[in-house]
Amino acid sequence: MSNPHINLCLVLHNHQPVGNFDNVFEAAYQDSYLPFLDVFEPFADLAISLHTSGPLMKWLQQKHPDYLSRIASLVEAGRIEIIGGAFYEAILPMIPQRDRVGQIAKYSRWLEQHVCSSVNGMWMPERVWESNLASSIGDAGIRYTVLDDYHFRRAGLSQDELYGDYVVEDEGRAVRIFPGSEHLRYLIPFSSADETINYCRSVAAKRPGGVLVFGDDGEKFGTWPNTQKHVYQDGWLRDFFQALTDNREWLHTVTLGEVVQSSRPLGKIYLPDCSYREMTEWALPVGRQVEHDELVHSLEHDPKWQQIQSFLAGGFWRNFKVKYPETNFMYSRMMYVSNLLEHAKERGASQAVVNAAMDHLYQGQCNCPYWHGAFGGIYLPHLRNAVYQHLLFAENLLRTSLEADKTWVHGESGDFDFDTLSEVRLANEQIATWISPAAGGHIYELDVMEIGHNLGATLARRNEFYHAKVLQGENKSEGDAASIHDLVIFKQDGLDERLQYDTRLRNSMIDHFWDEDVTVEALMENKALERGDFADGDYQAKIRRNPERIQVMLTREGNAWGVPLKITKGVTLAKGSDELELAWLIEGLPQDRTFRFGVEFNLAGLPEGQDDRFFSDANGNRIGHFGQQQTLIDANSISLTDQWLGLAVTIVSDQAGTIWAYPVHAVSQSESGFELVHQAVCVQPSWIVKGDANGRWSTKLKLKLEVEGSKYFSASEEARVALA
Repeated sequence: MSNPHINLCLVLHNHQPVGNFDNVFEAAYQDSYLPFLDVFEPFADLAISLHTSGPLMKWLQQKHPDYLSRIASLVEAGRIEIIGGAFYEAILPMIPQRDRVGQIAKYSRWLEQHVCSSVNGMWMPERVWESNLASSIGDAGIRYTVLDDYHFRRAGLSQDELYGDYVVEDEGRAVRIFPGSEHLRYLIPFSSADETINYCRSVAAKRPGGVLVFGDDGEKFGTWPNTQKHVYQDGWLRDFFQALTDNREWLHTVTLGEVVQSSRPLGKIYLPDCSYREMTEWALPVGRQVEHDELVHSLEHDPKWQQIQSFLAGGFWRNFKVKYPETNFMYSRMMYVSNLLEHAKERGASQAVVNAAMDHLYQGQCNCPYWHGAFGGIYLPHLRNAVYQHLLFAENLLRTSLEADKTWVHGESGDFDFDTLSEVRLANEQIATWISPAAGGHIYELDVMEIGHNLGATLARRNEFYHAKVLQGENKSEGDAASIHDLVIFKQDGLDERLQYDTRLRNSMIDHFWDEDVTVEALMENKALERGDFADGDYQAKIRRNPERIQVMLTREGNAWGVPLKITKGVTLAKGSDELELAWLIEGLPQDRTFRFGVEFNLAGLPEGQDDRFFSDANGNRIGHFGQQQTLIDANSISLTDQWLGLAVTIVSDQAGTIWAYPVHAVSQSESGFELVHQAVCVQPSWIVKGDANGRWSTKLKLKLEVEGSKYFSASEEARVALA
């Protein structure tokens, strides 16, 4: 007697983010994408649905066109179904409706031009779902997609109701959504092929003719730690495909599209706003993550755990913008550029400029650095830098059509980061600086427009849920193939001693009062005591304009060591200038004592340990690379040169003092383990200050940003190409 039959949809998601290193793309290709295809091709009875993200697909087209030719042949043979998605893997609720539809439709057109005849399904980036996405997806011409079964359980369905797809509707547009099996995600490829077959057999017995969906990262077949040997050298994938072939009479491997064409949905459902289970846990505040984890461990052996688990909810993806304010800065910058693009369209910008700027905007929406879990995310500086670079390139292109003159300067205020408080933006054709008066009068973004580099793309050191594992200091599952969620691998020794946490964001123009004997080591380890209330205080802002220069004046009355003081600081940007003029006036200083006053700058995207990235003193002498701490006594200048970027940052004061500089490292988790990641270079000039006859002390600084000989393709050059 034959087994009841069941349909199995294998859906692979292959992705490399915008800005990832070329050698990482190549390694993933050699370790995962190519060997998977080599093993899959001979098994003629098997079919899969394949999603390859736009950044990876464009790289493959350039580097390995033969791979795409093989994929196209398998599409023609009916063995691979290509499913689309957002071109550059934007998490859709994060971007405007117009960009959602634009990204999806653009990628469908690209795929139909290069790989397949039609695209009807899509991959949902990180399976982040909100109810209004059904209309966006429908408007983009998509008929079906895949989420996790977790979404459906959160909607109230039981496990036995999840062996098929459902209709989801918004504003009259309906799409079909498949629940991907979390159980299969953990079985494949970490358990034996027989265990997966037996699970499918058990489902077939309960739901004959049903549909099981495995939807997960293709990188788990060779790129995830220890999987290359397990999947290919030890033959797991070949054994798995052979087992599927041997059981093909009752276990049918089919594509999502075949299911949609041949069967009706199980019904209609409205899904709650959520993502896959692990993502909802990562989105929680750390304290609640700890509580959630303790609750799970206390209940997971309860006989009613399966029932309890279906009602246990995690956090909401959008709250990554709260958990990491740096994510919100990136998001709000992206929204600024998206709105600027719409403005340029209304002003009649050429189609060439619009198309080029739109592609950069879409690349700047790539989701990976906007969040953090087991996959690095926001902790990876090169991914943050890449997103900002594309956003700045998009803006630079748009300015060519919006600005009448080649040199210009603007100042504006508004709620740029969506917190109901006003920020200030000063910009010319070379520099854009974004200032938050209500948060210490900090500079939270500092853009070098020509090379598309945001020196303010820093990240504060903060407590993470997984730091408890770092403190335990024990490798687990090293050498064995296991899910990333279960691995504990240390890529460096002594990480437990490098756990340090900041009390504020790593912004610039932060005003400090320290003890006079404070050391650079105390600053690095965040052990120095803040003696004033200016570093995070609320400043009042006023913008002064004339045709040649814009200035913002920031004022706060506070205290240091209990002494009432007033600080007025100014930021001035002139037309055609590559420097910011900064000035401080402190009033109310006593004449019978001295204070140490310091101004902190944090500069991002300047890697350490490279000979072509270095500090130099006022005489131009190299004094070390960016991973080395510096203490310059009786100095008024320090420069940071990055010859790869073609950027030299120089801070010059009209008063000599002590200048400290040191690297900022954070302990982060990625798919390959725990590691120390260089996040910024902190530079802090400081002075021993004393009031004059009027109780005043002042200084002026120049922050000069010189671009010369960049190895990047500059935004200005790209603008000229687009306009031509």
